[in-house]
Amino acid sequence: MATISELAAVLRLTGEAVRQQLLQLQRDGWVETRVASGKRHRTGRPASVFALTTSGDHLFPKSYDKLASDLLQALSSELGTENVLTRLADARVEATEPSIRALPLPAKVDALKALYSDDDAYMDIETTDDGYRLVERNCPYYNVAMANPAICSVSVNVLTRLLGVRVDREETFQSGDGRCAFRIFSDQPAKH
Repeated sequence: MATISELAAVLRLTGEAVRQQLLQLQRDGWVETRVASGKRHRTGRPASVFALTTSGDHLFPKSYDKLASDLLQALSSELGTENVLTRLADARVEATEPSIRALPLPAKVDALKALYSDDDAYMDIETTDDGYRLVERNCPYYNVAMANPAICSVSVNVLTRLLGVRVDREETFQSGDGRCAFRIFSDQPAKH
């Protein structure tokens, strides 16, 4: 967080030049204005400080995929891969199941378009002769899943448990299919 005058000093620009740039960054949603805390001493109204928003922070390079892969490998070494994957699936089922419990299968399938994120524009439902196919055209975990393919079993496990019917993964990003497709067999109850 910094004031206009602090930024102007560091950047060796005029306060007005910094202000104009900050206004554009604010319009773009990358910075926000906050009232300065009591640390800065001045008379008159409190100085505004500018800080990155979450969207602005995402403009900078991150290594979340590497961190997630490293954590998954460390946890798997300590607890066993199967235990880690089961815990991930259990947590997802526990979080989702109450909201879809009473729904009929077609409505559950529709609700699970949001398996990875709310209003997922990249998840589609196709109707098949024996059920449905959930097709994901943009895996939000792509880099982690490519390095740790076993993680994809969590999605199959979660879908099977939430829908109560057999679910197979027919197409995968790992196989070069360019998408993941989960086949939902509405006439085949899940095996427990």
